[in-house]
Amino acid sequence: MDMDTRLFSPLTLRELTVPNRIFVSPMCQYSCENGMPNDWHLVHLGSRAVGGAGLVMAEASAVCPEGRITPFDAGLWNEAQAQAYRRITDFIRMRGSVPAVQLAHAGRKASTDAPWRGGHPIPADAGNGWVPDAPSALRFSPAHAEPNTLDEAGIERIKAQFVASARLARQAGFDVVELHMAHGYLLHSFLSPLSNRREDDWGGSLEHRARLPLEIARAVRAEWPDELPVFVRISASDWVEDGWDLAQSVQLSIWLREAGIDLIDCSSGGLVPDARIPAAPGFQTPFAQVVRNQAGVATGAVGLITEPTQAEHILVTGQADAVLLARELLRDPYWPLHAAHALGADVAWPPQYQRAQPR
Repeated sequence: MDMDTRLFSPLTLRELTVPNRIFVSPMCQYSCENGMPNDWHLVHLGSRAVGGAGLVMAEASAVCPEGRITPFDAGLWNEAQAQAYRRITDFIRMRGSVPAVQLAHAGRKASTDAPWRGGHPIPADAGNGWVPDAPSALRFSPAHAEPNTLDEAGIERIKAQFVASARLARQAGFDVVELHMAHGYLLHSFLSPLSNRREDDWGGSLEHRARLPLEIARAVRAEWPDELPVFVRISASDWVEDGWDLAQSVQLSIWLREAGIDLIDCSSGGLVPDARIPAAPGFQTPFAQVVRNQAGVATGAVGLITEPTQAEHILVTGQADAVLLARELLRDPYWPLHAAHALGADVAWPPQYQRAQPR
């Protein structure tokens, strides 16, 4: 019996309608050369569109070479990268999904090796490493390099790089951009008092720590087409005493809503390596609910969402407007199609696969 489900209902943000509320969370693949997406990304992202996700978000794509986490990250700082992404966005759209991309700068966590090679910091003199940028000269860990403290010119350069990347993202065919303000990367490191020890207009009070993220949000919103949405991913908590927390996240989200941001993607952690994060199914969903209710903005819930009934419950109870899946979609690219069957939703399989559709 076909049933109406919240998970498979459309979500309209500005003039863009996403066909369902299952979003592919951005997941770094560490498989690029010179920031160029390739066949791996076409198959990786394309298969999630074939699998029925309403929105497919490409991995964190650096706004400049030194903004990469590793030398193998995707980038959107030149037109060749945008052109390489174009065939991927065309395929995602052809399958009825919305192509999206996360724009990022790794900050003090930059210049490391790929995770499957240990993820160790790469020294600036190693040939493929560099000195990372940060709000303050505080290392992410003892093994990481001391970062360069950004001066006014450096801050203005990074703002311009985010705007330029947004312009390239549109050329690449993306309908949504998400600004990465989470997981200890550059914009999060400006927000948190644990990593931002500046005493100028870019640090100190919450208003000053939020200045760069908000200026970037406003500038990207002005660059992006009015009819298309802009998302922001935040870490709603550092999970460390005296760090960034939910109350500050709510205030930031209010400011982001006022800046024209359409959805807050609520993650957590990543700022310091020794945070004690109570990971469990749906452990970050309460952040999405509080931000949604108190900041008056649409939210996405992310983090150990694995079961169709769990995802449906999050949406039906008003905890979030969409769910973002990561590892579960690595395990099963066709999770949305299987979820539709489990929930009794009327969702068509690709015609090439219909002979395998459960009855």
